[in-house]
Amino acid sequence: MSLGQQIAWDDTVLPFQLDASDIRGRVARLDGVLEQVLSQHDYPPLIEGLVAEMALLTALIGQTVKLRWKLSLQVRGSGAVRLIATDYYGPTKDGQPARIRAYASYDAEKLDETADPFSQIGQGYFAILIDQGKGMTPYQGITPIAGGSLAACAQTYFAQSEQLPTRFALTYGQSQLPGQDTHWRAGGVMLQHMPEASPHVTGEGGSGEDGLLEAEDILNDDEGENWTRANTLLDTVEDIELIGPSIAPTDLLVRLFHDEQPRVFDPQPVKFGCSCSADKVKQSLSIYSAKDIATMTTPEGTVTADCQFCGAHYSFDPSVLGFEAKDA
Repeated sequence: MSLGQQIAWDDTVLPFQLDASDIRGRVARLDGVLEQVLSQHDYPPLIEGLVAEMALLTALIGQTVKLRWKLSLQVRGSGAVRLIATDYYGPTKDGQPARIRAYASYDAEKLDETADPFSQIGQGYFAILIDQGKGMTPYQGITPIAGGSLAACAQTYFAQSEQLPTRFALTYGQSQLPGQDTHWRAGGVMLQHMPEASPHVTGEGGSGEDGLLEAEDILNDDEGENWTRANTLLDTVEDIELIGPSIAPTDLLVRLFHDEQPRVFDPQPVKFGCSCSADKVKQSLSIYSAKDIATMTTPEGTVTADCQFCGAHYSFDPSVLGFEAKDA
């Protein structure tokens, strides 16, 4: 594969369908996007890995949202890792890139960098939120932290909340091509059973952790056979095939699923992007009185705010903030 072909597949999500199995999926490759997401903060390696996994999940899941919609993933935990939040902004027009941003909050004093990263989250929940725009009620689905990884949490979410059998195969880490600096790359495949059939749920709980539903709990025999076959094929994938860049996603799909009749659709480019602005900060402060704003004012006589996602710094004259503000 030429360098141009490598670049063409970086920072893209390729949707596909396995016609012989009634299974849809996506292949994602993140390169510059992930590097920009992580370069906004000086995270410890353990946190970088969790953010990389969450960003990759966001790219794979977010590709299904419609133009101008926003999809958010959140993990909140009781452990050293308090929050991991990501946003996926659907493109404003067909053919334009989607945008991704990510942020993590953690207690550095409680963080054990020798432990399994996922264990540092503790108890909590995994949530998916979809904002369809003004005038529409946002959708939110929540499932408990379970399964040993963020990918497993997402799989449990789809089985439990959407009753859609879902599987992720992910890899991420720092890599280096000859003559280039070390930087972050990530790649993954998402499989999801098509939702035509009615879920086969008994109402007696699932086979997962704490009785949560798993894929096999919501498939009949024929569907289960197709699902098992596709997952067995995905089990043969190697990290280098997922992360690239020397293997094109189309070649990977042929290698893995040739007999399942893979059919690809238009790839979706993604880039790093943040939606913060001075106007949005002012809007968020518009609920406060002048007295409240005074408590936020620095000794230098300004009110400041920093974006947790991109690090942008905003500084305001207190007189233009709050519901008693003068016209700026």
